[in-house]
Amino acid sequence: MISQSRLKRLAKLKQKKYREEARLFLAEGSSLIGESKSPPVEIFDEPGAIRRLSSLTTPAGPVALFRFLDVAASRLIETRQRVVLLHGVQDPGNVGTIIRAAHAFEAGAALSKGCADLYNPKTVRATMGSIFHIPIARELDSLELIEQAHLAGYTTVATTPSGGKRPDSLPDEKLLFVVGSEGKGLPEEMFRSCQLQVTIPSCAASLNAAVAASILLYQAYMRVLP
Repeated sequence: MISQSRLKRLAKLKQKKYREEARLFLAEGSSLIGESKSPPVEIFDEPGAIRRLSSLTTPAGPVALFRFLDVAASRLIETRQRVVLLHGVQDPGNVGTIIRAAHAFEAGAALSKGCADLYNPKTVRATMGSIFHIPIARELDSLELIEQAHLAGYTTVATTPSGGKRPDSLPDEKLLFVVGSEGKGLPEEMFRSCQLQVTIPSCAASLNAAVAASILLYQAYMRVLP
């Protein structure tokens, strides 16, 4: 049986500070854990351990310990034709949902500094296991990534509520979509740095960041299908 002192140390991984120090994170639930291509460092299925390590009021099953998965930005843009860059998206549910969409439509994901932490338990749950399937870079300087993407031959596309091109007018080439938070959107320097701006036609004043990113990734994916 796992000791209480060790459980106490592992429970600290619910906090970003301790995750960063150990470069380890917790994933919860059989379905989510089962999405990993590699076995976890350790898995905990004893009820007392689950209650201590779970971040849920009602635990969803076993809890597993994994090593960090994120990759360097250079690898991300070398391995994917489509990438979504999240700039300052602070809601873990939105970040996790966008990672799911990126997985669904064969894209990579990049998280700027100031985004919700990739390894926040809420973010991990919201990915529904997609965190294990696609390259994800994090803690990035958005302007630096945009410049790297330009040099790698990507067309960089900033999302805007109005005045941009329609999504179906985008070129059939490597694309980096830049999506801001629902409240603040993107700062002016991001628009100046990107080559194109895109607006999703909508009767609403604006769209949730995860909805907007999913629509754009789907549109780009459909354009390259045989």
